[in-house]
Amino acid sequence: MLKLKRVHHIAIVCSDYEKSKHFYSDILGLKIISEVYREARNSYKLDLEVGNQYQIELFSFPDPPARPSRPEAAGLRHLAFEVDNIGEAISHMHAAGITVEPIRVDEFTGKRFTFFADPDGLPIEFYEK
Repeated sequence: MLKLKRVHHIAIVCSDYEKSKHFYSDILGLKIISEVYREARNSYKLDLEVGNQYQIELFSFPDPPARPSRPEAAGLRHLAFEVDNIGEAISHMHAAGITVEPIRVDEFTGKRFTFFADPDGLPIEFYEK
């Protein structure tokens, strides 16, 4: 039987590299591990660390097609980050000028969560620990 160890990384393609780099590293506070420009692809690759556990790869490609977020499309639905205090996380996002949806409660776990969007409209969730 196959035994997966963990999620190795999550790849995100952005339309405006500098704007998305700022969002993920400065606003969300993800640590930059490395940044490389791949000339053959006219593309940047930014490796980001999330809580010493997961890695996000942020890619820029020339003129990527828009990702449909609404109505929800088939495929990967959203990216979720665990936070200790959802109120503090929301206050941080508001201070950065990011619109956050009202807090909801997971009917199965009783945990609080909310959604907001990255610069390309990718849905991102904060889920309280």
